[in-house]
Order: sequence, then structure tokens, then C-alpha cells
Amino acid sequence: MMIKPWIFEFFPELKTASPDDSRAAISDYFNRYLDLWVRDEELGFEGIFFSEHHFGGSFSPSPNLVIAAMASRTRSLRLGVMGVALPYYHPARVVEELGMLDHLTGGRLEIGTAIGIPQELARLNLSMEEARERNDEIIDILYGALTGNAVTHQGKHFSFKDLRMLPPLRQTPPPVWTTVVSAESARKAARRGSKICTGFNATSQIKAIFDAYREEADRVGFAAGPEHLALRRRVTLAPTEDEARGYAVGVAERIKEYVSKDPRATVKPVLDAPSGGGGFSLTEDEFITGTPSGVTEQIIDQCRQIGAGHFLAVLHWSAPFEEVARAHELFGREAVPLLRKASV
Repeated sequence: MMIKPWIFEFFPELKTASPDDSRAAISDYFNRYLDLWVRDEELGFEGIFFSEHHFGGSFSPSPNLVIAAMASRTRSLRLGVMGVALPYYHPARVVEELGMLDHLTGGRLEIGTAIGIPQELARLNLSMEEARERNDEIIDILYGALTGNAVTHQGKHFSFKDLRMLPPLRQTPPPVWTTVVSAESARKAARRGSKICTGFNATSQIKAIFDAYREEADRVGFAAGPEHLALRRRVTLAPTEDEARGYAVGVAERIKEYVSKDPRATVKPVLDAPSGGGGFSLTEDEFITGTPSGVTEQIIDQCRQIGAGHFLAVLHWSAPFEEVARAHELFGREAVPLLRKASV
């Protein structure tokens, strides 16, 4: 199959000069991003995966609202969240919102789930142990509800009987994704028949994670191929190598500060930041930098090494809007056509 190009949208927080002008500036900022995402459809992107973040850094605490706003502005763009941080919610709210969004988008919804970011969960006194428990319980309920039948569940955190969650999804079955950073998580996703997405780690480590997914899928009789695998990377590009490297310095500084707060992350020498408690590592492979042709070559090479049929581009992570908009235009016009011609 060809490599399907997606935008992975962090939607960075707008830093305003003073509180007095922040409200009008933020409203304008939202509208500019909405226009940018509409332009992404015109540029030929497969779709956009929004991300969920809380309490600073991003304006995306409820990305399902962004999908609803984009539903009437686009016609072919796939729209999803990679992923909805399940531990924050009651499962009925998750399931019923997904049903609404699948109809509002005309069946263009991509369902993605995630546990969440440890330092964000901690602000609400949610430990990673409890978050994992809640996540696993909600996942079981979600898959039970995808059939459209009433669900009965008795668990540690949630309990209900014959709960009919409406409206039913339009797509049967809908595409469901799970974000993973380990082989164990990949195997669990394969047993559910979920697609998976990952990043951060070196390409060789991601291949091992994807191999575990493929092996488990084969064991349970599930035919897994490139269509089920997505690679997410931070991409910085410009008309010249020197200009791209200049932008990449800014990305590295911003990500260094951000991931140093994540206890799961081990930051390799490519970024001069403290290391944490493991889970994933950031290496050179996470950062793809260069001209449009240069970054496309790197993307194709990594996708072929690991067998991924989807590439999620994080373009100029957390940069000012004007820089991000130029990157979307350049990647869309010059990289997207080449990716759609490449095979995995």
C-alpha cells in the first residue's frame, strides 16, 4: 500500500503579551487554525489526528469539540483523536460522543484511545496505576458498545446493567487505534484487533514493537498489515537545509522542556535534558529535518523498515502559527504527493 500522510495536531497554547488582550487573540487563534486544517484537506492529507492535553502547553483539552467544528468545514478529511485520554471520563460519555461524531463527520471518524500523560493525570491525583486500571476497564466497555448493543459491566471503577448508549456508530466496524510505546501494549491491541500508532523510540525499537503486534495478530488469527500501523514523528522542513536546521533548534528546545517533565521518558544525547523513569526514549529518529525531498526520503525509509502504512507528521512542534502554516503548505505541496506514490 501507499504511505498515507496525516497531520498530528498538538495545537499549542497561545502565549499572549498580557491578560488584557488574550481573549480576542485566542479567538482569532482558534479561527486561524480552523482555516489551516481546512487547507490541509485541499493539500491532500489523509486526515488529522488531534491530541488531548490538559493544564498547560496545549489548547486541546477536549479535541472532540474540534472534530465537531471541523465536520461541517470538510468533506473528505478523516478526523480523529490519537488518542482520547480515557481515565478522565465515564465510558458512557466516551461511547455516546463517538457515536455523535461519527454521524456529524459523515462516517469519517477515526477512534483513538490513550492512557494520558502522567504529569497531567497527577494534577487530578490520578496515579498511573489507577489510570491504567480505568483505561483497561473503559476499553473493554468501548469494544462491547461498538456493536450497538446494550452493555452490562461490573468492574472496580464502573458498574451498570443493560446500558444502551446512543447514537450507534455510523461505520461498521469503525477504525479503532491505540497509542502504544511497548511490545506488551502492542500485543494487547492486536488481541482486540485495534490498529496501533507509536513514535518516540528509535526505528529499530519500533520495528520490535510492530513485530510483536504482527506476531500476536498472527497467533489470534488477525491479518495485520501496513494499514494497521502508524508512525508518528516530529518533522521540521524548509526550502533549504540550513533554514530547516534553524527551525529544528527551536523544536528541540521546546520538546526538551516538555518531555523532561514526563517520568516515562528517557532523553538521549540528541536532546540535552534529564532522563526519567523509562517507558520510551527520544533519539535522532524522532526528529526528521531537511528539505521537502529530504524529509520525504527519511519518512519513506523509516516506514519501510517497520512496515507502517500511515505517517503522522508533527510539523514544527509548538512553533508560532505563521511558521506552522508555512510548514503545512510546504509539506502538503511537495511531500504528500511523493508519500502517496511510495509503497510499503
